Amino acid sequence: MKYCALASGSNGNCYYIANADDAILIDVGINAKHLELRMANLSIAPAGIKAIFITHEHTDHIRGLAVFCKRYQIPVYMTSGSYRGARLLLPENLTHIIRRDQRVEIGSLTVCGVPKYHDAQEPCSFLVSNGEINIGVLTDIGRICDNVKHVIQQADILLLEANYDEELLDRGSYPFFLKNRIRNGWGHLSNHIALETFLEYRTSRLRHLILGHLSGQNNNVELVYRTFAPHCGGLKLSIATRHQETELFDSQVLLPQLTTKIVIRQVSYQTTFVFPEK
Repeated sequence: MKYCALASGSNGNCYYIANADDAILIDVGINAKHLELRMANLSIAPAGIKAIFITHEHTDHIRGLAVFCKRYQIPVYMTSGSYRGARLLLPENLTHIIRRDQRVEIGSLTVCGVPKYHDAQEPCSFLVSNGEINIGVLTDIGRICDNVKHVIQQADILLLEANYDEELLDRGSYPFFLKNRIRNGWGHLSNHIALETFLEYRTSRLRHLILGHLSGQNNNVELVYRTFAPHCGGLKLSIATRHQETELFDSQVLLPQLTTKIVIRQVSYQTTFVFPEK
């Protein structure tokens, strides 16, 4: 599988995952022109995207969605709450409403919705698998629930939110209501909570940790690296930023030891995800 962060941060998010000719995007939170430029930097053809999955309706996750999906006629999968909240004029033939815990097959990829805590209407994260490699994309996580724990335990590759440093947020210029919204259990994960969660629930199968959705004012790459690097021996560590795309990673390079026995490592799709209460 190949994967990358095309944009990651409080100003825009977009993640690419592909298996052979089957490619998807999770969120389109930057404008279509910038997305096309970043894809071109990695030799990714926009016309090759077979589906777009939306985590929720906040602007930093849907800013470029309407233009991009219309331009390339790409089906969009989102919950009914996200669709209502987005208030976008999407073509009816391209719009697919899904449950927060629904599994969708896109060619050789299975995309599994993961209900989560966030201050949006019917938000979900996603776990993507080709039957051998599992990639979890966990951003905009208000608090750690059993669903998040399950994804971390199942992931070979994990993109995890590390949104803010608690001290920087406390000392920063954000008004009190915004600081409270970020850390009230419906907003985002701090570096400290993300690290604690990673350490407690990671398993030996995890080979690549990508930290993303960093706040522009309340976090920085150097701080995140210093927080996580001492705990990532034997594990590839990357940090996705708002300024540019990551490299296009290849799981075959990352996980050369995998064999046909990997089938026992695939996602347990029989797991019942718990729906966070409002």
